[in-house]
Amino acid sequence: MRQPLEGITVVALEQAVAAPFASRQLADLGARVIKIERRGVGDFARDYDRTVHGQSSYFVWLNRGKESIELDIKDPADRALAGAMIGQSDVFLQNLAPGAAERLGLDAATLRAERPDLIHCSISGYGPEGPYRTKKAYDLLVQCETGLVMSTGTPDTPAKAGISIADIATGMYAYSGILTALYERERTGDGASLHVAMLDSLGEWMSQPAYFSRYGQEPPRRTAAAHPSISPYGPYRTGDDQVFLSVQSEREWVVLCRDVLARPGLAEDPRFRTNDDRVRNDGELTAILEESFTGSTADEVADLLERAGIANARLRTPEQFTRHPQLTARNRWRAVETPAGPLEALLPPVEVDGREPAMGPVPALGAQNESIRAEFGARQEVRT
Repeated sequence: MRQPLEGITVVALEQAVAAPFASRQLADLGARVIKIERRGVGDFARDYDRTVHGQSSYFVWLNRGKESIELDIKDPADRALAGAMIGQSDVFLQNLAPGAAERLGLDAATLRAERPDLIHCSISGYGPEGPYRTKKAYDLLVQCETGLVMSTGTPDTPAKAGISIADIATGMYAYSGILTALYERERTGDGASLHVAMLDSLGEWMSQPAYFSRYGQEPPRRTAAAHPSISPYGPYRTGDDQVFLSVQSEREWVVLCRDVLARPGLAEDPRFRTNDDRVRNDGELTAILEESFTGSTADEVADLLERAGIANARLRTPEQFTRHPQLTARNRWRAVETPAGPLEALLPPVEVDGREPAMGPVPALGAQNESIRAEFGARQEVRT
C-alpha cells in the first residue's frame, strides 16, 4: 500500500520530545526519517526511564519508523556525511541548542543557499530573535512562561500539565508546517525556512485563558478538575464514586434540571439562570447536584445522564485508558517492534479509509550506521 509521503526523505538532528514528535508523524505517513544521534550516547530521551521492556517510554513513543545513525556532528568527517545526507533530503529538521545550528553551518540560510528546494525546520524555545533567543527551554519551563502553570491546579497550588504539552504543541505545529511546505513545493518548486518556537506554540493554546484574564481583568481561576468558566462542568460525587458531566448550553441546563435532577424549576432559579450565574454560584450548584446523586451509584448516574443526552465521563488512569472499551471495539492498537520486543501502539488519530499507517519499528541506537554510511558515500570505518 503506497503511503502519502513515500519518497520523501527527512533528516532529523533531534532529541527529546518536540522535534521527534513531529518527525514521527511524518514517518507514520511513509516518509523516510533518518535520525542523527550522538555517538555512543544517542538521543537523551533514550534514558528518561526504563519502563517499556527496559526501554524509555518517551523514546518508544516518539521514534517508531525511523532509522538511526550515530554521528559526532563536530567531527569534520561526520559533519561532511551529515551534509551529504541533507543534500539528498527533502526536509531537514533540527532542535539543537540556541545558536548551535548556525555554528555548524546547518542553519536555513546556509543550507538553502545551496538547496533552495530544501524545507528547513528549526525548533527553539523562544524564537530566533528577542531577549530570550539564547535561553534554554524545556517543557515545564515553557508551561511556566505561558501562564499554563498559573492556570492549572487548585486555588492554593498551581500545577503543571501531566503531559509534555509544550513539546507536543510545538511538534504538531512543526509537523503541520512541514506538510504545508511540502504541498507548496509541489506547486512552486521552492522549499521553505520554518521556525517553530515552544513559547508561540503553547501560547496559541493558552489564548482563551489569556483573553479571559486580560480583558476580564481578573486572575486565572484554578479550579482543580472543574471548568473555570462553565458550570456545571466537572466532577460530582455519587453514592459510590464520582462522575464528570458537562452542560454546554441553556437548553442542556434545562434538560439536566428536568430529566436528571427531576427539578425543572431549578432552571429558573436566579442563582443559576445563566452560565455566568452558575459559575458565580458553582459551590451551591455542586452541593445540589451531589445531593441528588448521593442515592445512586456512579454507573446509574452516568446511565441517567446518557439517556438525557448530557455529556459525561468516568475518571480513568492512563493504564485504564489502554484498556478502554471504545479503543478495543474500534481495533485501534497495533504491534510495533522495538529492540527489546513488541509493544502495543495506538494508531495515529487521523483515519484514512483504506489505508494503514506505516508504524515501523523503533530503532536501536545506530541500527543503520553501516547502511547509511555506505549509501551516502562515506568510506570511514564505523567506530564503536
